[in-house]
Amino acid sequence: MIEDAKQGKFDLIVTREVCRFARNVVDTLVVTRELKGIGVEVFFIDDNIWTMDGDGELRLSLMATLAQEESRKTSERVKAGQKISRDNGVLYGNGNILGYDRVGDTYVINEEQAETVRMIYDLYLQGYGSMKIAKILTERKRKTASGLIKWSVSNIMRAIKNATYTGTKCYNKSRSNNFLEQKRINNLDMSTYEYVEGDFPAIISQEIWDKAQAIRESRVKPVCVSAGKNTHSKRDSRDIWVNKLRCSCGSSYRKNKWHTKLDGKTSYGYQCYNQLNNGIKRKRAEIGLDTEGYCDSRMITDWKLDFMAKALLEHLWTERKESVLIALDLIKCYYKEEKSNETQSDTVTIQAKLDKANSRLTNLIAMRADGEISKDEYQAMRSPVDEEIKKLQKALDEIPQEKSNPKGLDIEGIRSTLNSLVDFSGSTISHDVVNRFVYLITPTSDTTFDWYVNLNGTADVKATFTAEGRKKNCIIKLEEIEKISSVHRGENEDNAHFIKNPHIFTYLHRLRQNGRAEPTCHPPGNRKRSLLRAGAEEWE
Repeated sequence: MIEDAKQGKFDLIVTREVCRFARNVVDTLVVTRELKGIGVEVFFIDDNIWTMDGDGELRLSLMATLAQEESRKTSERVKAGQKISRDNGVLYGNGNILGYDRVGDTYVINEEQAETVRMIYDLYLQGYGSMKIAKILTERKRKTASGLIKWSVSNIMRAIKNATYTGTKCYNKSRSNNFLEQKRINNLDMSTYEYVEGDFPAIISQEIWDKAQAIRESRVKPVCVSAGKNTHSKRDSRDIWVNKLRCSCGSSYRKNKWHTKLDGKTSYGYQCYNQLNNGIKRKRAEIGLDTEGYCDSRMITDWKLDFMAKALLEHLWTERKESVLIALDLIKCYYKEEKSNETQSDTVTIQAKLDKANSRLTNLIAMRADGEISKDEYQAMRSPVDEEIKKLQKALDEIPQEKSNPKGLDIEGIRSTLNSLVDFSGSTISHDVVNRFVYLITPTSDTTFDWYVNLNGTADVKATFTAEGRKKNCIIKLEEIEKISSVHRGENEDNAHFIKNPHIFTYLHRLRQNGRAEPTCHPPGNRKRSLLRAGAEEWE
């Protein structure tokens, strides 16, 4: 409606009453003001309010407040009705649950599906994980509640956590955040669920369900509560290949332990999550199931990715030592020793706390002298203050008055670190360097990989590699490099010449070749603009 109003399709909105327009004061005023700004008036028939009138907004605010209050009361009545329904054991949901068919207001066991449920619990109690159970059910051609032979981790865990299979009804699995927004929030804390004995037969016993929950709780991460929202703990992967790899089917990869060598070192492999969650395409084809949308890519070893990364960066970055010298020149030029204010800041903070504690002590003494507090109260209140003053004074005494031998610029240490980063003589190179250049890796076959490389902040180079053989005699071959933007190439400059150096180092080399070996130091505010402006001129 707002979009149509902006396009001038109408200039008047007629509404029967305010509560039919919105039951939120803020929404009502914001929307009507926006409409008023584009020349569209709103007329409320029952309340005789025209938003263009002088007192229109005042009257609208009052009526919107009443409508919001009515919405709040309605919400409370609905919640009260839901509680009565729960107490009476009313069955919620559409009945699409594996193992049961809904008939009227109760469940009736579906024997074929119930056997699948029992199979899931039996396998889970035997120690199988959800992925393995999904694979077994697919191989046995067991159907889900939707009638499909397509099992995933979520299907299995939904069955494991569902107390309905014990013949009970479960409530409070979700709630509304408030009566204004009415957003459903999933309740992940199962200890707060309400269980009511149902009038339908159980598929599994309470004892089996309890054992399954004990196994599940021993495997999952603890629940974190932040800003009133319950979520399972998550963290980004620290493994570079997990972050870079994307399967041709669109899924990400999981890191698996491959094997442990005699020297104790562990090799890892990376497997597509589509296979882990939904099964392998080849296996489904063997048992005569649909294979559309399923993946059949092989697991990728970590050493193969390391070898390809080394070959790629050796090809792209040929003048690494010169780049280190340029970086050192820039550091020497722009480095400015910053005097640390940590000691002074700590002293001020502790002194402020100490003054505050002494002030509290003075007030206590005055209160005792005036007879406002008894002797026992005085002693009880003074003890923690004295202890705090003692700790603060000790902390203040331990702060050094000045730092001797301030740490300066360690050029040799920086040189050593940079040289180690660009040293590609080993079998692998630093993953920090790889992370700066490689944007995405997509396997297109068992032996072919597309590497997307960042040269100027965007993925504008695609290098295709083939990797064949075992680790000791592996053959890594760069097949082609393509998709380099013509904006960053001069006339008659082919791809091979262009990709020798990343942009920033090419630019810095050009500065030196133009006779500007010692860069001019600019003030901090102008330095970045000068480099950007010069860089833009170089590429034009």
